[in-house]
Amino acid sequence: MRRRWWVAGLAVVLVVAGGYWFQPWRLVTTREVDERLPAVAGPSSPGSTATTSTEPTSLEAAPTPVAPVELLRGRFVSHEHGTSGRVRVVGQPDGRRLLAIEDLDTSDGPDLHVWLTDAEVTDDGWRVFDDGRYVDLGELRGNKGNLVYELPARVDLADYQSVSIWCERFSVSFGAAALTPA
Repeated sequence: MRRRWWVAGLAVVLVVAGGYWFQPWRLVTTREVDERLPAVAGPSSPGSTATTSTEPTSLEAAPTPVAPVELLRGRFVSHEHGTSGRVRVVGQPDGRRLLAIEDLDTSDGPDLHVWLTDAEVTDDGWRVFDDGRYVDLGELRGNKGNLVYELPARVDLADYQSVSIWCERFSVSFGAAALTPA
């Protein structure tokens, strides 16, 4: 009888610990967010005043825009969980740069973060994006909708080439977007 209680107690501990670690209910929950996306100026033309100069030599050397301007863009591809949506990096007139995630649709999960990374986007999402340099922009505030993150001023965009929805608990990318010049 004592052995039966011990086995039952161990089973309860394993179920509670497994539930805490894996949080399986997050696979069927949704956190919807609709943050205001940054507007951008129309496409630049030779007579346009959208920026103070044309043809910057690098993203770091780009002049401060007089109107919001799209610097980079990308589309999410799925890794360990179906993920879709778009990303844009938008330069603001005050010098800030914002990462806008538009129409995101992915699974909810434990400990999800938004990472700006130097990794190339491939078909494999396991332990790819944490092998090099990355900037953690913070917790993913929702798994569906529109989200905006401010990039730290110290970040040189020329050093980074992708955005990942990263699960820190399991070291896996839910989805990632390669960044290309706008």
